[in-house]
Amino acid sequence: MRKRQLVISLSGLIMGAAILIALAVVGMKLAPSYIEIFAIKKAVNAIATSGSTSAGEIRKSFDQRASVDDISSVKGSDLQVEKGSIAVNYRKEVPLVANVSFYIDFSVSAQTK
Repeated sequence: MRKRQLVISLSGLIMGAAILIALAVVGMKLAPSYIEIFAIKKAVNAIATSGSTSAGEIRKSFDQRASVDDISSVKGSDLQVEKGSIAVNYRKEVPLVANVSFYIDFSVSAQTK
């Protein structure tokens, strides 16, 4: 009984490698934006549970946390502070190659206690 061997051609290997490299580049370009949104969510949730009541205290607290967590996309003045909730919505442009970019819309909200 003969076993059939699976053989991949050199052109198939190169095409597969090119696709994997392209996906890795896109992933590496987008990763910092997603790391930053997780830091923003963490900061907003921490502020919401801290018991700060006035909008000024909340914005000042967010600015302090942003300087520690290296958050540059959102400032305390961008927060939408309403009675019982803190929210922020923003769009991030991530340049990929030449004039090709990704636009990502982020939205974070938390209920205050």
